[in-house]
Amino acid sequence: MVSNVVCRWSSTIAAHPESIATAELAAAAIADKKGEAILLLDLSELLVVTDVFVIATGTSTRHVRTLIESVEEALEAAHDRRVLRREGEQYGRWVLLDYGDVVVHVFDPETRDYYELERLWGDAPRLAFEPASAEA
Repeated sequence: MVSNVVCRWSSTIAAHPESIATAELAAAAIADKKGEAILLLDLSELLVVTDVFVIATGTSTRHVRTLIESVEEALEAAHDRRVLRREGEQYGRWVLLDYGDVVVHVFDPETRDYYELERLWGDAPRLAFEPASAEA
């Protein structure tokens, strides 16, 4: 017998507040080290494996590595969060930190332009993030 139950995605589902807070902390750590073009995407309605992407750009491979180190230090210190998986660190052109509910992508400018993750995930809502000003 086939059930008449219909499953639908709810348009009210959004990333978990803890995931958003983690993503904002990662973005703030990137901003503190002068990361550029920081973007947070809520993927909770589009993917099952993660809630939020943090996407940012570093000006060089060394800068990309510095930004990633800053994220790892901030998340471990504030929330005792440790990265589950890290990819691309040896090249420093696109480094990915997977925290499960949050995935951080830090690119060099050319690689970010090439892959255009924000275009690929264009259906994902953008979460508001304003880096704190240096004068605050």
